[in-house]
Amino acid sequence: MYENETDRYAIWRNTITEGFKRWLKGEKIYMRDKERISLYVSEETKSEWQDFLDKNKDDYRSFSKLIRESVKTFIEDSVRNTNDLSQIDSNTVANISHALKEPLTSIKGYSQLLLESKEYENKLTDIVKDTIKNIFDQSNILEDIIKDFLDDIKVQNNHVDVLLIEDDLPTIRLITKIIESRGYICKGVVSGSKGLEELGRTIPKVILLDIILPDLSGYDICKTIKSDKEWNQIPVYFLTAISGSEVKKHLNETRADGFVLKPFNFSDFEIVFDILNGKA
Repeated sequence: MYENETDRYAIWRNTITEGFKRWLKGEKIYMRDKERISLYVSEETKSEWQDFLDKNKDDYRSFSKLIRESVKTFIEDSVRNTNDLSQIDSNTVANISHALKEPLTSIKGYSQLLLESKEYENKLTDIVKDTIKNIFDQSNILEDIIKDFLDDIKVQNNHVDVLLIEDDLPTIRLITKIIESRGYICKGVVSGSKGLEELGRTIPKVILLDIILPDLSGYDICKTIKSDKEWNQIPVYFLTAISGSEVKKHLNETRADGFVLKPFNFSDFEIVFDILNGKA
């Protein structure tokens, strides 16, 4: 009765809504239109969507359901038209990755800021904190889904000149631009395990390897690479913010070929280009 009368959920994500509780007590439910779409579509598009929603209320009770069904249909049509994900090129994959991850970064970041900052500790009610915590948890789940989705896409061109194993996405984007500006192909992965998986698919000419990664130590990864008969001839250069004196202590044991320190200059990658050009 509540949902038919108000077009709102009585239970949302297994939790009884505050509006339903007030309705049960006989309190007045204030109806107001929510702005569901903000920055990404024009006013003309919003108006067209609203007209469609008004004419199809039996099938689409809210903007949220309309958007969910639209996205589902788009994905199904895209899969039918593509059939083979291996035909997607690297630029398309990069664009998909950027479009999915950039908004999620802000959502996760601000959610965590609100939860952990002392400034907001006593300003947020328990209900608000629980809501933000749920947003943060759902963002982590979504992040894992996106990573799995992107990993399942096999780029049509498996040739890679530089394999970059680095967990910082802005750094990956910057170095990829530097490498590609010279006409070479750079593939970035965000963990050591993903880097080793990538080596199972392609043999790069150079590996740039961060030392501090979310799963494996760059030192251990380098030892693994240099101990493998198929990979041991690949030049490996550490890319790190650790002090140069500390990195030098591990060069012999890891058999790394050198290192580039963060923050770096573009000229620091000349050794990489010399290798790619056959000069080193």
